[in-house]
Amino acid sequence: MPAFDEISIDTFQARLARGECQPLDWWHACRARIAEREPGVQAWQHLADATPPPSGAGRLTGVPVGIKDIIDTRDMPIGWGTDYLHSPGALVDAPLVSLLREQGALIMGKTVSTEMAYFTPGRTRNPLDPARTPGGSSSGSAAAVADGMVPLAFGTQTAGSIIRPASFCGVFGFKPTFDLVSCAGAKAFSPSLDTLGWFARTIDDICATFSALTRAPAVTALPSLAGVRVGLRSLPGDEALAPEVRQALDEVAGRLERAGAEVVPPPLDGRFDGLVEEQKVVMAYEAAQTLASEYRQFADRMGPKLVELLEAGRALPFVRYREARAQAAALQPVLSRAFAEQVDVILAASAQGVAPTGLDATGDPLYCRAWTLLGVPCLNLPLCRGEGGMPLGVQLVGDRFGDERLLTIARTLMQATP
Repeated sequence: MPAFDEISIDTFQARLARGECQPLDWWHACRARIAEREPGVQAWQHLADATPPPSGAGRLTGVPVGIKDIIDTRDMPIGWGTDYLHSPGALVDAPLVSLLREQGALIMGKTVSTEMAYFTPGRTRNPLDPARTPGGSSSGSAAAVADGMVPLAFGTQTAGSIIRPASFCGVFGFKPTFDLVSCAGAKAFSPSLDTLGWFARTIDDICATFSALTRAPAVTALPSLAGVRVGLRSLPGDEALAPEVRQALDEVAGRLERAGAEVVPPPLDGRFDGLVEEQKVVMAYEAAQTLASEYRQFADRMGPKLVELLEAGRALPFVRYREARAQAAALQPVLSRAFAEQVDVILAASAQGVAPTGLDATGDPLYCRAWTLLGVPCLNLPLCRGEGGMPLGVQLVGDRFGDERLLTIARTLMQATP
């Protein structure tokens, strides 16, 4: 059996076509890695049996995949990151799972989620330092990919649950444009914000998965980034960046310039900083509605952070929620004009620093909230290191439905980056 440590999805498809591999080879290699590493990392809620992909399957044939434990699967249990809810399986797969199966992907199992995809941590450890959090809420998916247990895993982001764990674990994490990939079949938390996304160890696999799920053309790199304009702007901008975060942004800005891009003044005014608070309002108000039944039945068993949020949401007046949604709606066209006239992508902080020590919290999604509210595509780039040599990501942000452009720029950067 060939080695799979550095193989990409497209390379594996080519090996299959040449008869150098069998469709279950990658699955068996990943299962061996899980047997070795899972006791320490604890990324998995449930492991499935191997099922060969159908003949004539698509672009993800034989690719082992992890699925976050809030996403419906008909043949695997669902626990939603709780110890008080359990289902042996859904009536049907979530659309995402069906699309993956149609493309030939092999569902390795369900990955650990925080409680209801909020802040109460699961049992997963950061594979690079088990004393640190892997981030949340898509903790198991990020850790499983970072540790080589699977090449690809899926999660959701409502505040920062793709970008932050990707930064903490040192992998690529992609949150596409809101609702570009259907979130049906994933446990709703805040329907105006909830977005499916995925983790991979290479930009090539992020791009291959995007094309497979959306039927978009293959994402190819440009000859260089000449003519590409990059705006350097984190949200909120009035929050002092930690020195190591500023250093990471400067380092990646330098890499972009060396690849031919132009780093330009930030195009967004101070109104955008306020969207951080507006995201909190939208999330709390909607979560109080979508989890009303769970709150009514299980409030005494829920984590205190989740109860606090739901009670805050129940106390919010409708007019405040409406104002928050209206503010985001008003700024979306302003942002799109900035992308049309001033920048191609924005470079921003992914997190406040490296993964914090301790397992009783998952870190703060501060620098992801506003982008999630705006519904724009975001990609964590695992290019830098911070305190203790731990990963420290930065994110590239694109315009709504500018996913292909964002991924093209990222792929070009990675080809130019040692």
